[in-house]
Amino acid sequence: MWRDHLTEIIVFTLLFLLVSAMGFVAARWRAPKDMAHLDEWGLGGRSFGGWITWFLVGGDLYTAYTFVAVPALMFGAGAAGFFAVPYTVIIYPLVFLVLVRLWSVSHRHGFVTPADFVRKRFDSPTLALIIAITGIMATMPYIALQLVGIEAVLKTMGVTGESTLARHLPIIIAFAILAAYTYQSGLRAPALIAFVKDTLIYIVILVAVLYLPYKLGGWGEIFDAADAKFDASPAPGDGVLLNPNNQLQYITLALGSALALFLYPHSLTGVLAAKNRDVIKRNMSALPAYSLLLGLIALLGYMAIAAGVTPLPGASEGTVDNNTVVPLLFEQQFPSWFAGVAFAAIGIGALVPAAIMSIAAANLFTRNIYKEYLRKDASPAQEANVSKITSLVVKVGAVACIVFLDPQFSIDLQLIGGVIILQTLPAVALGLYTRWFHRGALIAGWAAGMGLGTWMLYQIPNPATKRAHFGGSAFPLEKFGFDTPRTIYVGLVAVAVNLLVAAIVTLILRAAKVTEGADGTRTDDYFADEGDPRVIPAPREEAEIAAAATEPAPKV
Repeated sequence: MWRDHLTEIIVFTLLFLLVSAMGFVAARWRAPKDMAHLDEWGLGGRSFGGWITWFLVGGDLYTAYTFVAVPALMFGAGAAGFFAVPYTVIIYPLVFLVLVRLWSVSHRHGFVTPADFVRKRFDSPTLALIIAITGIMATMPYIALQLVGIEAVLKTMGVTGESTLARHLPIIIAFAILAAYTYQSGLRAPALIAFVKDTLIYIVILVAVLYLPYKLGGWGEIFDAADAKFDASPAPGDGVLLNPNNQLQYITLALGSALALFLYPHSLTGVLAAKNRDVIKRNMSALPAYSLLLGLIALLGYMAIAAGVTPLPGASEGTVDNNTVVPLLFEQQFPSWFAGVAFAAIGIGALVPAAIMSIAAANLFTRNIYKEYLRKDASPAQEANVSKITSLVVKVGAVACIVFLDPQFSIDLQLIGGVIILQTLPAVALGLYTRWFHRGALIAGWAAGMGLGTWMLYQIPNPATKRAHFGGSAFPLEKFGFDTPRTIYVGLVAVAVNLLVAAIVTLILRAAKVTEGADGTRTDDYFADEGDPRVIPAPREEAEIAAAATEPAPKV
């Protein structure tokens, strides 16, 4: 009953209201003369310095889902759940130079989305549309997963009901407040709230990793308890160490997740809001510190095993909700007031990324669908207004995913989202360094990668929910004819096929002399910095000018 958790509910509510008030105040924080522009509403005026960008990008990448799902995976599957730590370590060196180039070309041309860049680079509205739709598809389930984190906290506090509406009403109210202050303040709201969110999470985790091992008998006892649990588990692959059957899945999932992380539109939104190149460089160097925090968060799963935590029942009959193990651990091992602080950290940890994700998805729709195909002459104020409205629609869609879908299916959808967003790697990430790929070949490669990825995902069952298809992203190699029980991450296979097809089709189209369009960027665009002149729209390349000069004059 919720009355047994009154102190936790009061602390949670007070902190939630505090950050909500900050969200509305953010409209006046570093306020521009005119918020009716995507640069201001959707990118915070492209003016965030090192500390703000640190908290914004960190708060965007390390979400409420991370706080509850990573230790939940450790609790349920053991060492395989630790994949999140190496992938957040290897990603920053990979994207150090890539994101600097993206920031520069976007600063020079006024790009707001990765699809904007693709449109200019490859002179292809069709390819840009594909990138935009892919980004929106991959982002939607990610937003829904933030609600899974909040829902785990509410279930632990007993704030649930029997009917569908009663069970989800607190989440609906929370996202209504989020929608209101995001509509008013844009990216400034999550940027300001991120300070509170990360501070609370750091405090909670540091207290937990110092206090809980002492209370539970030390790290030796904790790992012994986890080892005993997995030794008794019938599931192959479970254990505090990886075994030969899950090592390939672990490696490919970590690498594939790393490649996908900064292809998500919301990740790039935080980067494009930085004020100069040095801010990006410093943050890519310093953000791995968050991975230390993530490693400590993951170990909460083993602490929950040692503490004898029993997860609450899941949405489906006969299942359990492992996402509740961290909230239950804090509830059982800490005073009510501190548990309330921890619950607030998880709840607020959902608001920051959900706001950025909805803004990123709205910007994609506005710039690359609405303006490109519906209203080419849209003014900056009209763009900003459409983006605000779209962000509301996106949040409603995310809430609908939680209300009408099994939360476990939402988690599977997020894994599918990683496979989807990886198919934009050739056009977005490689496109920052080379224009060798033909625009038609990039479309063909995307179609091949999406087709293969969808087929592979369809073949994966989920025994826990008794679903025959789309049950995760670990593809059994035996379905490819290999005599082995090993699995591999679908996304990495799909993007490899994507690149192979794009390369082959590029050679074919070049041999057929199919036009490639004009590159609307120049070499120096990729090194532009704060204070350099903006080129909006960019000057036409010499080839375009020459082509225009040879066109016959229009008849009068």
